Amino acid sequence: MSLSHLPQRVKLVDVGPRDGLQNEKQPVPAAVKIELVHRLQAAGLKHLEVTSFVSPKWVPQMADNTEVMAGLQRRPDVTYAVLTPNLKGYEAAVLSRPDEIVVFGAASEAFSQKNINCSIAESIERFAPVVEAARAAGIYVRGAMSCTVGCPYEGDIAPERVGMLAKLMKGIGVQHVGVADTIGVGTPIKVQRAMEATLAHYDLNDVSGHFHDTYGQALANTLAALEMGVWQFDTSVAGLGGCPYAKGATGNVATEDVVYLLQGLGIETGIDLDALVDAGAFISQALGRKPNSRVAVALLNKRAG
Repeated sequence: MSLSHLPQRVKLVDVGPRDGLQNEKQPVPAAVKIELVHRLQAAGLKHLEVTSFVSPKWVPQMADNTEVMAGLQRRPDVTYAVLTPNLKGYEAAVLSRPDEIVVFGAASEAFSQKNINCSIAESIERFAPVVEAARAAGIYVRGAMSCTVGCPYEGDIAPERVGMLAKLMKGIGVQHVGVADTIGVGTPIKVQRAMEATLAHYDLNDVSGHFHDTYGQALANTLAALEMGVWQFDTSVAGLGGCPYAKGATGNVATEDVVYLLQGLGIETGIDLDALVDAGAFISQALGRKPNSRVAVALLNKRAG
């Protein structure tokens, strides 16, 4: 396998504090969330998705968003992102001085209805004033495109649907989009087709991959995206997370597993794998379970031995 065409450096956005924890049934104290962010940035993560400003009625786990943001010991070289579903959420979020906001849309009409109770077109209309306000305030805007290869309600998603969503995101001023395999059904060829459809509207430097590992394909899909030149990926420490609207969908690909893969390929991340494993062990212990990362479990067993 030739590695010369792969990116020399990769940026990882750890979404564990937000996407990873949002569906946990047990309350996770704000102090634990803050400590997780501090441990991740100490391990070398430069881009963190911290929380979301959504109604506590829908996502009670994120009700402490303001407290978490206020408690951070911020580093000037770290980007702190928050998710905002609408203008009300943005107006609350902006008081916490995020470096970046994230809006989200689905390539599946049925998923959009189930997830945010509106059509794809309506979701874009809802996000347009959020994007406009953020950009006017000098805040970077990233868009998450969910269900780009498969949907729990519609099945396979055609690349044309992904291209349509990317075009809509571009049209309202979203600066970067993530191609997400929300339920983890993607395979390398499907992921590459979704990426190709996105790259018709966005530059390679403005696209990232976001893969779940339900069928054990997340690392293969990461490599498939790397081979296209994609160099930015969302990952989640300890493999935290899932999708409440996709029964059986396991968590995001573990940051530890992706870092191990990248190190094996000779790709620079700037991340200390041992410190990252410690961060994953910390949050897993707080949740009362083992890390959902093969690499973390292997390294922790090796240490114990």
